[in-house]
Amino acid sequence: MTRAPVHLTRRHLLAGIGLATAGPAAGLRAQQQRPQTLAIGAMPVPLRLGPNRDETAVWSLRTDHTPPLRFRQSEAVEVALHNGLPAPLVLNWHGIDGAPSIEPLTARRPALPGETDRFLLPLRQAGTFLCDARLLGDGLAQSSPAQALIVEERTPVEVDRDEVMLIEDWRLHAEGRPIAPGAGGKTVGAPLYLVNGKPSLDLTLRPNDRLRLRIINACQRNAIALGIQNLDVRVMAIDSQPAEPFLARNGRLVLAPGSRVDAVLDATPPAGTTSAVTLHDGGSPRQIARLHVSAEEPPRSAPLPTPAPLPSESLPARPDLKTALRVDVPLAAPGGTPTSWNVPTHFNMSSNPAFRVKRGRTVVLALTNPAAIPTAFHLHGHHFRLLDRLDDGWKPFWLDTVLVDAGQTQRIAFAADVAGAWLVETMAVEWSAPRQVQWFAVE
Repeated sequence: MTRAPVHLTRRHLLAGIGLATAGPAAGLRAQQQRPQTLAIGAMPVPLRLGPNRDETAVWSLRTDHTPPLRFRQSEAVEVALHNGLPAPLVLNWHGIDGAPSIEPLTARRPALPGETDRFLLPLRQAGTFLCDARLLGDGLAQSSPAQALIVEERTPVEVDRDEVMLIEDWRLHAEGRPIAPGAGGKTVGAPLYLVNGKPSLDLTLRPNDRLRLRIINACQRNAIALGIQNLDVRVMAIDSQPAEPFLARNGRLVLAPGSRVDAVLDATPPAGTTSAVTLHDGGSPRQIARLHVSAEEPPRSAPLPTPAPLPSESLPARPDLKTALRVDVPLAAPGGTPTSWNVPTHFNMSSNPAFRVKRGRTVVLALTNPAAIPTAFHLHGHHFRLLDRLDDGWKPFWLDTVLVDAGQTQRIAFAADVAGAWLVETMAVEWSAPRQVQWFAVE
């Protein structure tokens, strides 16, 4: 890890900064395209958490790019992360496969207060990704928002609008200060949801417009379901990976914490129609967004034809289950945590890995949830197939995060095709439940 005592100010971030030449990027500079640069500063930022409340400071990631972060597939990005906070932090990249050099805790140690961490971020895959600094955030005084990372396909997808809907959950003290996850006990109040940092989102479409809506569950603990009225919701990608397009049943999507869905929606209702986007989390439903069809001149006389699948990302069509390494993985549970799991602040590479596997072999994990509530499981650096009960098939899409119901077992399969040390994460869907990690080795 390259360190430098660079002090990144708010002015630097807004104006943009150049990064010093880093060793891993030297070969790339010999190519025709110079790597992009991305300056990220972790700093306290005022945020209004709810109506009729004063702004409060939260620990946030500010960049020299207008959010969401957008790059093109096959670009390499030189990142400079400056820690302007009074606590260590490390970035967690959701959905980026096969990049062991950016893996938090195993490859990148936390940046201490005042330090700057520089590294190369390879963007080999297109899709919707998530970046946050929450891995070490349990129990801290301040919660941290997340950032969407959009990597656009080499060949542009035919849409009129490309929008992000990043949903986050917060819990607040009576006076309005945020309660950090992993703290607060079981008596914390109802969640407050923000969309792109605001109480709600309004989008206006022309008749026959095609919208690519990138929906991100950036909630720290909550699984959510979204219902979209009046419009067909065609799922194109899940967790950054293309899927065989399908219509969401009743326009409803279910997302585990950290999950992402790319959907295509065509503005076919009559002008003046408003479609509500409603969030369901097991409590009272709440409207978080509205999609309006305007009376503007349409861009075309009829809707576009059914979209073709997004370009494949070269994942194997059929995982080799016959020769797979099979591992039982009991998920961590509040009050009865298996000793193999640790909170991220206590992670140590000297601990035994959950398993070791030879590069190129398929791994099947049996994920058993001993908790009385659903638990999310996130696999770093790889995508997996969710297997059918009898090993006679798998779901027709790739995931990096799955929700395992209370007392249930889910089995997943993935190709361990890149050598390195990789994390797995688990956390129960409860605000006070700790985030826990362990690691595995691909050799």
